Amino acid sequence: MAGNSQRRGAIRKSKKGATVGSGGQRRKGLEGKGPTPKAEERTKHVAARRARAVAKRDGSSAGGGQRAGASRGGASRGGAGSGRRSRTSSEVVAGRNSVVEALRAEVPVTTMYVAGRIDSDDRVREAMKIATARGIPVLETPRGELDRLTDGAVHQGLALQVPPYEYAHPTDLVDPQTPGIPLVVALDGITDPRNLGAIIRSVAAFGGHGVIVPERRSVGMTASAWKTSAGAAARVPVALASNLTRTLEDYRKAGYFVLGLDMDGDVELPSLELATEPLVVVVGSEGKGLSRLVSETCDQIVSIPMSSAVESLNAGIATGVTLYEIARQRAAKK
Repeated sequence: MAGNSQRRGAIRKSKKGATVGSGGQRRKGLEGKGPTPKAEERTKHVAARRARAVAKRDGSSAGGGQRAGASRGGASRGGAGSGRRSRTSSEVVAGRNSVVEALRAEVPVTTMYVAGRIDSDDRVREAMKIATARGIPVLETPRGELDRLTDGAVHQGLALQVPPYEYAHPTDLVDPQTPGIPLVVALDGITDPRNLGAIIRSVAAFGGHGVIVPERRSVGMTASAWKTSAGAAARVPVALASNLTRTLEDYRKAGYFVLGLDMDGDVELPSLELATEPLVVVVGSEGKGLSRLVSETCDQIVSIPMSSAVESLNAGIATGVTLYEIARQRAAKK
C-alpha cells in the first residue's frame, strides 16, 4: 500500500507540470519566439539602415536646411491638395560619372550608396563632398547589395537613389495669378528624356508656365531629363495628363488656343497670329508627329520653314525655335 500511495502522490505532483527531466524543456523549446520581425525592425539589416537614413533625411528637411534644395522638383510646387501624383517608381543612378553629373545638376536624391573599401578617386571625393554639403545620407553598402540595387549595372562602387518625381495636375498650370500671357507646352509621343529636359529648359528660358506629359506612351521625369534641363526642372512644373486629348479640350474651354507643331502645318511660324493669346503648344514625336486625335483637337497646325536639305528638326530644337518666336512677338506687342 505504501508503494501505491507513493505512486498516487507522484501522479498528483505530475499534474502540476514536470519539474524533473527534459519533457517540459522540450515543450518550452517548441513554443517559438513569435513572428519573424520585419526587415526594417532588424537593426543590422540593410532595410533597417535605409529606413533610419530616410527618417534622418525627413527630419533634416523639415528644418528647412540645405536638404530642402535637393527636393526642389516636388515639394516647392504645391501641397497635398494640388492633386499631384508620381507615375514612376524610384530610380537608381549607377556609375561614378553618372553619379557626379547627377549631383552637379542637383537631381533630387534620397540616398547615396558607397561600396565598402572603395578605391577613391576624384569622382568619389567630389560625390562625397557634394552629398555632405546637401545633407544626403551616405550608406556604406556591400558590393553584392549594390549589384542588387542597381540590377547588375556597372556601378563602380557608387550609386544614387532618386525618388519618384511628383507631377503637377494639368489644372495647376491654369492660374490667373501667373504673370504674363499663359504659355504651356504639351508633349505627344515624346519618348527621349533628353528631349523632355531640353523642352523644360526652353520653357523656362522663354517665359513658359509648365509642361504636360501624357500618362502613357510618353517619357517621364527621369534623372536624365532633370540633368538635361540644367536646373530648369526645379522651376518649371511638369503635369501628368491621364488623357491628353481631353486635357487639351479642357484648356480650350479655359480660353487657351491649342497649336500643334507639324512639318505639314496650316501656317508657317513667322506668320503666326495667335502668339499674343493664351497658348498650349503641342509637340509630336520626330518619327510619327502628332497623333490623329490630338491633331484634330488643335486650333491651328504650325510648321517651321526649313531648307529642303533638312527633313525635320529634333523635338527639343523645334520647341525652342517656336517658343522664341512666340516670346519675340509678345515682346514686340508690348
